[in-house]
Formats: sequence, C-alpha cells, structure tokens
Amino acid sequence: MAKYPKFLMEHFQNPKNVGEIHDADGVGTVGNASCGDIMQMFLKFKDNKILDAKFKTYGCGAAIATSSILTERIKGTTIEEALRISEETVKEIIAQLPKEKTPCFTIAAEALKMAIEEYRCKVSGIHEKGGFDSKGIEKG
Repeated sequence: MAKYPKFLMEHFQNPKNVGEIHDADGVGTVGNASCGDIMQMFLKFKDNKILDAKFKTYGCGAAIATSSILTERIKGTTIEEALRISEETVKEIIAQLPKEKTPCFTIAAEALKMAIEEYRCKVSGIHEKGGFDSKGIEKG
C-alpha cells in the first residue's frame, strides 16, 4: 500500500459529509472510466454561499478522502471561493499522492464544477426553460 499523508488517511477512515442532500440546489456526477471511481456531489446554497455540501463516492480510499476534504473546505464559501479552493486543494493533494491516484481527486473537483453549473442554470432559469439543445443553444 502506498504511503499517504496523515490528513488523507484521517478523511479516508472517518470521512465527513457522506450522504445526499435531497433538495440540493446543484448535483454533479462524475466517473472515471480508467479506475471505475464514481462520485456525486450535492450542494445547497443560501445567499449565494454554499450552505451545505455532501458526497457519495464509489471508489478507492483516495477518492473518498479527497471528496471528504473538498466538501469540508467549501462550506460557507461563494462559488468563486469554492472553485479557487478546489484548484488549491487539487495542487496540495496531488503533490502528496502517488501519481496513479491523482485522477481520484480530479473527479471530486469536476463534480463540484458540475454541481455549481447546475445551480447556476437553475438560478438563471435555464433549467425551467428546458436547458440547451444539442448545439449548446438555450431552449425556450
């Protein structure tokens, strides 16, 4: 087994924010075909800040740990702050992970981006109008 930093092991053994937000404002789902990891991130917003973040991950310990770390760090932040935190966290964790495990964190960051995009679409009314057609043009 590869050596992992203590904070990663803590989040793997005792992950935070596991579960689902049933009335989430944004949900992002990402899978990694090469390793089989699947991650869902659920976000709840209030006053344009992330009120709550939860995740469900089917994958290795690194995927679970990085999902836990990211959800902990983004609570209470704005969208822009969360995206910045995500980028900073990616760099921090990737520097400490074995090379073959780096995609495990990338899926958490991608799921965050997708959940934020869903929230932005809801706020702008695109969801209610039917989303986008196959050419990326807004319907409705």
